[in-house]
Amino acid sequence: MYSNAFPLIGVSVDGHLLRPYLMNRYKNNTKLKHCIKAILGAILLTGSTLNFSAQAQVRVGVGAGFGAPSATTSTANPLTDYANPKEYEITALRLTGTRYLDPNSLVSLAGLKVGDKIRIPGEAIGSSVRKLMDSGLLDDVELLAEPAGEGKIALLFKAKERPRLYRVSFMGVKKGEQDQLKDKIKLNLGKIVSNTITKNTQMAVRKFFVDKGFLNTKVKITTIPDSTRNNATMRVLVNKGQKVKIAKINFEGLDQIEESAVRMKLKSTKEQRFGRLFSPSKFVPKKYEEDKQKLITYLNKLGYRDAVVEDDTVINNGKDAITLNIKLNEGKKYYYRNIDFAGNYLHKADRLREVLGVQKGDVYNPEDLDKKLNGNPGQDLSSLYMDDGYLYYNAQPIERSVEGDSIDLEIRIFEGKQATINKIILNGNTKTSDHVVMRSLRTLPGQKFSKTNLIRTQRELSTLGYFDPEKIGINPIPQNDGTVDIEYTVEEKPSDQIELSGGWGGYVGFVGTLGLTFNNFSARNITNRSAWRPLPAGDGQRIQLRFQANGKQYQVYSASFTEPWLGGRKPQALSFSASHTVYRQYDPRSFYSGAGRDLPPIGSYENTALTIGLGRQLKVPDDFFSLTNSLTYQRYVLNNINIFSNGYSNGTSNNISFNTTLARNSIDNPQFPRSGSSFSLSGTFTPPWSAFRTIAANATAEDKFKLVEYQKYMFDASWFQTVFGKLVLNARAHMGFLGSYNRRTEIGPFERFILGGSGLAGQGQFALAQDIIGLRGYDDRSVYTADYDRQATQQERSQGGVAYNKFVAELRYPVSLNPSATIFVLGFAEAGNNWGSYKQYNPFDLKRSLGFGARIFMPAFGLIGIDYGYGFDKIPGIKDKAGGQFHFTIGQQIR
Repeated sequence: MYSNAFPLIGVSVDGHLLRPYLMNRYKNNTKLKHCIKAILGAILLTGSTLNFSAQAQVRVGVGAGFGAPSATTSTANPLTDYANPKEYEITALRLTGTRYLDPNSLVSLAGLKVGDKIRIPGEAIGSSVRKLMDSGLLDDVELLAEPAGEGKIALLFKAKERPRLYRVSFMGVKKGEQDQLKDKIKLNLGKIVSNTITKNTQMAVRKFFVDKGFLNTKVKITTIPDSTRNNATMRVLVNKGQKVKIAKINFEGLDQIEESAVRMKLKSTKEQRFGRLFSPSKFVPKKYEEDKQKLITYLNKLGYRDAVVEDDTVINNGKDAITLNIKLNEGKKYYYRNIDFAGNYLHKADRLREVLGVQKGDVYNPEDLDKKLNGNPGQDLSSLYMDDGYLYYNAQPIERSVEGDSIDLEIRIFEGKQATINKIILNGNTKTSDHVVMRSLRTLPGQKFSKTNLIRTQRELSTLGYFDPEKIGINPIPQNDGTVDIEYTVEEKPSDQIELSGGWGGYVGFVGTLGLTFNNFSARNITNRSAWRPLPAGDGQRIQLRFQANGKQYQVYSASFTEPWLGGRKPQALSFSASHTVYRQYDPRSFYSGAGRDLPPIGSYENTALTIGLGRQLKVPDDFFSLTNSLTYQRYVLNNINIFSNGYSNGTSNNISFNTTLARNSIDNPQFPRSGSSFSLSGTFTPPWSAFRTIAANATAEDKFKLVEYQKYMFDASWFQTVFGKLVLNARAHMGFLGSYNRRTEIGPFERFILGGSGLAGQGQFALAQDIIGLRGYDDRSVYTADYDRQATQQERSQGGVAYNKFVAELRYPVSLNPSATIFVLGFAEAGNNWGSYKQYNPFDLKRSLGFGARIFMPAFGLIGIDYGYGFDKIPGIKDKAGGQFHFTIGQQIR
């Protein structure tokens, strides 16, 4: 078969064959006939090719044999007699020439099948080839035909596959840029190479570099085929040139607005000048268009409602520099005059004006108006309605009249009907149990819909610590019966933490820490073997285990358990904790002699502590408040060791204390807060033993401190506020005061304050019955003020102070808010001091510092930070002049 096939669409253009068909088809159009003669004559003279599709060359001819056209036999072949087309039935239909594609599937794309009747020559032939080419899978198609009896014909498509992408190579760019390009363009190897893919790749590569400021980037793409494997290598040659800088920005039309203020609003379009580091002056067209829009928005906020950019020109200065000429028209500055309401039945107009907070004569500001209508939960107009169930409320401000520089507004309100919550839908909590999520919701079935409660629920879910705060979704779904379903979508994030560190501490020996924290534990599933993955989880309980060892010298063992919802009905937290500390003092010389390593310590200290606590959420003044009470017993055993530097070296001390803490926490996100505050006021009290026992004046230290007696007050405040964009201000204040119940009893060495450095214990030091507070820019444990007429001794510094103040201001900016690694940078200014007696207490005598740092929060390891602080004030005997130092921190620093 096909030994005598005729190429219907094949290898050459034969004007003699096209002419009869076209002339016969358009015989009634004289003008068109003359045009056809001219076109065909030009084709014959130039030998050019006639293209009917994007890729295939449609060529008409006849000939004996397989694809051998011959103009001499064209008139004798009925298949190419355009003047007399005939109808044929397809008896066979095949496709050849493919190696990787299924020929039967390709044939089905042609739109023909065996048994179809078609006219030859006719539209069906050309259409079948176009359909195959339009599939994008083939590089060339030729259609052959052979008569198969009276009125019958067999068709054969000869196809050539397009090559597939085997490799992409970039030339003229750095390795890092190549990786970025591959991620951005995402060319899948094995994909068919087409002109569209090549062109799109070229455009994407150029756009990538134009967005980086390389405005003159040129990209050339060459496809190198490998016919043996039907593959192709795409070679992308990039000539970036130099970054295009903005030499000058000229403004025209500024009458009322300061030019400096306008320049500041062009965040990504800056004029070139010496010393510009953080906002380079490269020209990026996309960023420039965005900056122009931001500029108009800024002018609108100032009351210039009609402000426009009338014209802007980019002038090429050569040498990779441009000049921008921006012509502005400020227009008038407008003010509010009359504000009326329509459609309000529930609330009077005076009440609505009070909530709206816009007065006659205020500058017209559409953005601020929209926030007061819909954008400030609990304080905007929408909350007035939606907090009372009016889910369908809508307010539309209409400019009713504009006269001179005054605008009259009519706010048209649609109140709608009250909506009741029908049901709650939870999605995404694959680990955390439904009841743990449900008990945190402020929107329950049967309640009226409330916008404020909806926002509060989002905050409560964020502070649980089990879900990604950036991906908590809330979707109210109105129902036909006037109720509303609320769908919450969460995404679990790792919440457990492991602390693991180790090293060698000289003569101390091995130094190591192992800490495990399980923040979403399930105690009720301990006996359920199938729930151990690796531990039972999902009920929101917290277990913490920690072991720290510095060789033989120092070991700490601690464990704690917290049930945040005791009984499961109310947010009442029950907690237990236990710890044991051992500190042994050795003669350092014995560690460097082989025989001395097994010698007993020359002194030791032990502390055992047990604590039970109960906390609950309060309703008054609001439900951000909580009250926590705890009872602690501590036992101190000293054996020939003067750790308090006050002569107390041998004895046993017992500390029974009661702590009560009143706190309020409205922070929106525990990892990177943007708004809210946290306040706590705590008091710790031991029994007033001095009221029941008399201590002789010449009593030993062991007798004096057998029963520990003190009262201690702590105040901590932290406030967060977004300055603009992602920049957040954090202001903090911390104070602590330690005292006795009467003047006859001296303040003991327990629970004193140590100030300075990173807030950790410090190298070679341990937190023994003391509060460690950081002050960056100064050495660990160094900030202490004794009498002002003398220098504090090292013993006094080690013993600690009885009162401290610390104040901090930080500016924070997030680098990454990914829950697997939350990273932010910060700049800080802080000041504080620590006093050895109330006689010398002076809240204005503070040691000041300034610096910067970074924090990274990883769920598995907690918060890790590094800071550089510069201390401005001297500390006699410790810091003789101003200077800076680095600090490393682990964990969340409360103070």
